[in-house]
Amino acid sequence: MLVVMSPRALPADIERVCDEITRQGFKPLPMPGATRTAIGLLGDDAKVDWGYIEGLPGVASVLIVQKPFRQAAREWKPENTVVEIAPGVRFGEGPIPVVAGPCSVESETQILEAARAVRAAGAVALRGGAFKPRSSPYAFQGLGVRGLELLALARRETGLAIVTEAMDERGADLVAEHADCIQIGARNMQNYALLKHVGRLGRPVLLKRGLSATINDLLLSAEYILAEGNANVILCERGVRTFDSATRNMFDLTAIPVVQKLSHLPMVADPSHGTGLRGMVTPMARAAVAAGADGILVEVHPAPDQALSDGAQTLFPDQFAELVRQLRAIAAAIGRELATLPSPA
Repeated sequence: MLVVMSPRALPADIERVCDEITRQGFKPLPMPGATRTAIGLLGDDAKVDWGYIEGLPGVASVLIVQKPFRQAAREWKPENTVVEIAPGVRFGEGPIPVVAGPCSVESETQILEAARAVRAAGAVALRGGAFKPRSSPYAFQGLGVRGLELLALARRETGLAIVTEAMDERGADLVAEHADCIQIGARNMQNYALLKHVGRLGRPVLLKRGLSATINDLLLSAEYILAEGNANVILCERGVRTFDSATRNMFDLTAIPVVQKLSHLPMVADPSHGTGLRGMVTPMARAAVAAGADGILVEVHPAPDQALSDGAQTLFPDQFAELVRQLRAIAAAIGRELATLPSPA
């Protein structure tokens, strides 16, 4: 339920509504806006005496949010949420950020070379896994804390924001110490204990769609983070599994406008995991920008043929530079632009 206050409502009116929601055994969530305040109600609103609340002074209307996800719904918040993970790196409004880097942090030389290359080409944030969930227990699992330290080193040298994955609650605490944005990968999209934990951490979270998840599933997972008081959630389409083996996954471009209609949260696209094929990354990244994505994630490695993970879907630095050039042209054609960082001193 969402209580919309009149533009002329007094602070005492807002406080009275919050007190009444609390009296009925629920938690109020005031959301001041440019012209009026809305007050969300957290809990099972089927039990709320909304008729009484509607008659309180200063109340303009009471809206019943029909979606199973509440705080993620566009009805709850009509304007777009803007998530800033670092100064100048904003998702949901304005220029489109490009996040790029290798699947895994492998060494100091590798991550610094990758960071310099993507920074020079136009990326504003660096992706790279310190903790890697792999299908096989014998595959490279990442460098752990050392990987996080190397990502922090790359940030100090290049100014790039850092996006990296957490696999469990302890890992999330470590990522929060070293990175700007905590990524929750596809395999953990419905790890509800982890979602609650990162919600309590309050750091920006990039939540990837699960391998077989519906859009409804994705938004309900986001709701777990929002319900803990963390509004800084970025959603990500990264492909879903289908019967067709022509590509690693089916990159669902329709998810971008569908989510943006249903939710106020930023929606970004990862065409690298979405296709699993290097030759498909550029056309799908172009299509994602044209479809209105709030950001692009791309895997880039100095030597993809030597990568310890996901080399087949990873761009060479020169391919990434060409992709950014093309994305700038496509963004301009739809009245947008790519985000940029200030030139290094």
